[in-house]
Amino acid sequence: MDAISYRPIGIIHTPFATPKATPIQPKYAEGAKGRVVLDQAYAEGLADVDGFSHITLVYHLHRSEGYKLKVVPYLDTEERGLFATRAPRRPNAIGISVVVLERVEGNVLHIANVDMLDGTPLLDIKPYVEGFVGDTPVHTGWIGRVSHERAEGRADDRFHKEDD
Repeated sequence: MDAISYRPIGIIHTPFATPKATPIQPKYAEGAKGRVVLDQAYAEGLADVDGFSHITLVYHLHRSEGYKLKVVPYLDTEERGLFATRAPRRPNAIGISVVVLERVEGNVLHIANVDMLDGTPLLDIKPYVEGFVGDTPVHTGWIGRVSHERAEGRADDRFHKEDD
């Protein structure tokens, strides 16, 4: 296959400078605030986005290097296939997060529940629409068997730690 290239359309700013201090998912980043500064050339595309409570950010995991096809996920102790996880080290370093949209000021989106590193290059923004998933039951594989309390505890530990 031919290579595909993307250009960032903006930068995501968060309080997280290191991977260890970054929450593992938006669910475990409640209250963590950030900003998306969209390149002025794309600001017109933000029209009407303020009517959505949540948006999906598609971004480049700019500090991710290499990958393994089998990993031990953060919330588990068992090795899993990479594509059955949300591990950040992937063949294509693409991340997605559904975040709370608090407000829009010109080309700046004020967001909450951020789980990405400061300075993350933004590739795209899409409105989050819960009903688009459909009415079919959702199965969450091994993640559905992870204790919610355990996940919150591990996330809290990570959220409040800095790198050694």
